[in-house]
Amino acid sequence: MPSICRSIYQGKIIDVNIETAHLPDGQSVELEVVRHPGGAAVVALDSADNVCLLRQYRHAADGWLWELPAGKLEDGEAPRLTAERELAEEAGLSARVWTSLGLLMSSPGVFTETIHLFLARRLTEVRRHPEPHELIEVHWVPLAEALEWAHSGRIVDGKSLVGLCRAEALINRSATAPL
Repeated sequence: MPSICRSIYQGKIIDVNIETAHLPDGQSVELEVVRHPGGAAVVALDSADNVCLLRQYRHAADGWLWELPAGKLEDGEAPRLTAERELAEEAGLSARVWTSLGLLMSSPGVFTETIHLFLARRLTEVRRHPEPHELIEVHWVPLAEALEWAHSGRIVDGKSLVGLCRAEALINRSATAPL
């Protein structure tokens, strides 16, 4: 467990520290670490295998990105509850069937953020209520087309790329599994 040497910044979402890390080979080094509570992202598929993608404005990316519905874990909130909350807030959807697609570490060299990925099916519409600072358009894209966007570079968001590819792999495994 690293000991915190110095807090550089404490914000609403992240903390930035310089930490002393004790490595497995016995070395001690100082590292810059961005601490983030983690998040959840959702591959929401309708009965025709269309996926819900958000076209969202991201200031840090200098423009609009294609993304899965996703958001930050709140204090004490289980990842699945985060996924359910964000799917409703951003996309106006709820799901009756949930499957874990595993974890993603966004940039483990400097960030502690772990994103929990989920596949959501058997969708129903609910009231959408994005955060005031979010500029979001909700789109439905055939999963095959969304995967083409992922492979071509039209989708560049890491959690969305991994979520789409893992959902495709799970669906393909299910389709070829013996009855």
